[in-house]
Amino acid sequence: IAAGNSTYAGPSVTEDNAMRSSAVYACIRIISESIASLPLVLYKQQGRNKNRATTHPLYPLLHDLANPVMTAFEWRELMISHALLTGNGYSEKVINNQGVVTALWPLNPHKMEGYEKRSDGLWWFYRTPDNELRAIPQYKIHHIKGLGDGIMGNSPILQAAKQAVGLSLAAEEYGSRFYSNGARPGLILKHPGKLSPGAAERLKASFASEHQGLSNAHRTKILEEGMDVTTIGIPNNEAQFLETRKFQVTEIARIYRVPPHMLADLDRATFSNIEQQSLNFVIYTLMPWLVRHEQAIYRDLLSPDE
Repeated sequence: IAAGNSTYAGPSVTEDNAMRSSAVYACIRIISESIASLPLVLYKQQGRNKNRATTHPLYPLLHDLANPVMTAFEWRELMISHALLTGNGYSEKVINNQGVVTALWPLNPHKMEGYEKRSDGLWWFYRTPDNELRAIPQYKIHHIKGLGDGIMGNSPILQAAKQAVGLSLAAEEYGSRFYSNGARPGLILKHPGKLSPGAAERLKASFASEHQGLSNAHRTKILEEGMDVTTIGIPNNEAQFLETRKFQVTEIARIYRVPPHMLADLDRATFSNIEQQSLNFVIYTLMPWLVRHEQAIYRDLLSPDE
């Protein structure tokens, strides 16, 4: 898996480790929390009027409690975050003897191992915690999907954002290692003589123990036997380290269509363009996911008569 998801920047990117990128985490959190915060109300159409269908069994599941341990907010937040990260959000319906949906339990999208078209419809295959492959019929699945082949959504992380996330993770790791090394570039110790492998290792270990890490920064070192120290690597300002990190935030925000100011990037923000970007966020970011979820509820949770 790691080899297939390797990036030009070095780190392998998966849907799990992508959440270590602060920009990815922020985008997914902003969108999923915004959607989950909106009221999800089931209405009944009566002529030209519509009224809240509070007596319908589905109403409390969507509005209050999706299952005994998850509120409707928590369930929607998780479903949308799964869809944003992997392209698919799945829940299994608990159906009683009367055919009424009594609970919605989220399924881990990483454990969903494809589907099969049979004579009686679509069947999904889910890997259970005890490593068994369980077949689940389509009528028991509630599925939110992103852009894909029509049956399953594609992961935006692996399809569109892999290189951007890989560079973001690489920059974060580089910055962390730079500061763990006392905020200094790499060094070469030059000795006028020829050292044995054992002596070279001891010298390297001695120098690292006294000077590597923030607690040893700026300590004085006395070099003996004509040794010299040479700095290697490109300084951060010449490598445009900060500019690279800021660009990666913008790049990931572009993929998720989240305005940069919502990720605390206020370089080009003004009162007027923030107001317009916030409106665009509702229209072009939230609205498509709201329609996806609404129509998935219509397809999966309501009967043909309803």
